[in-house]
Amino acid sequence: MLDLIHAAGWPIWLLICTSVLGLAIIIERFLSLREGRVLPSRLSSQVLEVVRQRNDDSDAIIRLAGSSPLGRVLAEVLVHRHDTPRNRQIAAEDVGKDVAHQLNRYLPGLATIAVVAPLLGLFGTVVGMIEIFASYTPDGGDPAQLARGISIALYNTAFGIIIAIPALVFHRYFRSRVDHFLHRMEREASSLSRLLDRGAAQ
Repeated sequence: MLDLIHAAGWPIWLLICTSVLGLAIIIERFLSLREGRVLPSRLSSQVLEVVRQRNDDSDAIIRLAGSSPLGRVLAEVLVHRHDTPRNRQIAAEDVGKDVAHQLNRYLPGLATIAVVAPLLGLFGTVVGMIEIFASYTPDGGDPAQLARGISIALYNTAFGIIIAIPALVFHRYFRSRVDHFLHRMEREASSLSRLLDRGAAQ
């Protein structure tokens, strides 16, 4: 591995730093976007049971809001349970925007890595080409320096692409996962709001 880094020259360190940052974001998002953490399986049924039993006091709402992103949205609906359906929807949407921001955290950084990594690889290619041209003298070329320039160019190009492809794939994956979570939260909030409306009408 050290021989490969040496052959790739100093530009490879920029790509190594980029790959470490990308890997850290991917691991963090995998842990943060677990379905059980964002959408606890029995939370919705528990909230509906609390509403039916009219046990939705302030302490229960605070615990609900701190339990998960879905709990935060449902708690906002309960806080505005005596408002009009329109005001309740607006309040839930405002909290939903903040939740969406939290769920999408670091994803722009991952997208940036997917774009920047090939450019850094191209930069390494340019450095390698400079090494190649520098190896030529009026008396002929230095084969060792020529070989080093070629290795710098090829290794950096390849490593930049290797970083960019997983970064792009995981960015798309996490974005689709967040969209799925937000859709589920919207449905759960709407169901709870309709239940509150029916309870108020009785």
